[in-house]
Amino acid sequence: MAAPLNEADLADSAVAATETETGQETGKSSSRGRLVARRFFRNKLALAGLVVILLFYVLAFTYSWYSPWGYDELDPASTLMPPEGTHWFGTNQIGGDMFAQTMRGLQKSLTIGLLAALFSTGVASIVGSAAGYFGGWTDRVSMWVVDLLLILPPFLIISILSPAFRGKTWLILVGLIALFQWMITARIVRGMTLTLREREFVKAAKFMGQSPWRIIFKHIVPNMASLLIIDATINVGVAIIMETSLSFFGFGVQAPDVSLGTLISAGSDAVRTFPWLFYIPAGFLVFTVLAVNFVGDGLRDALDPSSSRSRRKERKRIKENTAKTSSSSPQTVGAEA
Repeated sequence: MAAPLNEADLADSAVAATETETGQETGKSSSRGRLVARRFFRNKLALAGLVVILLFYVLAFTYSWYSPWGYDELDPASTLMPPEGTHWFGTNQIGGDMFAQTMRGLQKSLTIGLLAALFSTGVASIVGSAAGYFGGWTDRVSMWVVDLLLILPPFLIISILSPAFRGKTWLILVGLIALFQWMITARIVRGMTLTLREREFVKAAKFMGQSPWRIIFKHIVPNMASLLIIDATINVGVAIIMETSLSFFGFGVQAPDVSLGTLISAGSDAVRTFPWLFYIPAGFLVFTVLAVNFVGDGLRDALDPSSSRSRRKERKRIKENTAKTSSSSPQTVGAEA
């Protein structure tokens, strides 16, 4: 049973219900979007996470406009210099500017995380919905592949395969990371599709002669948009951690390019003597993943007001109201006496 909404959500729901009674599809979509946006922007952590992600994207992709150094430029006269006016984040062992390298690493990690998340979520939606809608051999083969991939250790497999692709495009790394991220979501999508295919609007579309794939993409997948949006957001953080871990051990992004993982690996040996080499890229990694997780939690609460966090807030509000009522009761009784 869904938990009761708080007062602000009830007000928003009433507004959305009033607007959707007009029967216009555009009005329904816009009111739903406004309702989700209001819930999301009331979540301060989610809003802060969104601001941090946007700020990091802007910094990562525009640093070359204002940075006096490139990520591949060296300053041999300033090796292992602490942060100062010329080198904002200091320099490394060979005179590389840490600000430029950190921004380049952040750019690479964010791009790989975003692409891997989008690819894995797309594959999960297609495979899961097809397995649930068609059933039969399609379902059996798809779930057999899912079960097979679930028992394989992804880090070990990618580590074994990565030397074969060394020196080639980093997009291969995106594909390898996404290859091991979609299975659990595909199972969830399959279960939801088994329910949705029995709904009246799907049966009506089938009766009207629409093709199975048109029904899947037009009627089934859009009804799981909330799940897929949340899954894609969470997968961004997972992919960033996976890429950083692989690059840390030398199986991900290769020199002369850099990522947060390669910078953390290079600075780990000098963490006590030259701490900026390690803590600056590690700090950007921690704040990036935290921001992504906060945004994912905010989207979950906004799209599903009956989630656990909303229930906790509602229980807290009920307890506060009960405490206020109980504390004011003796005063009322005394006044009546």
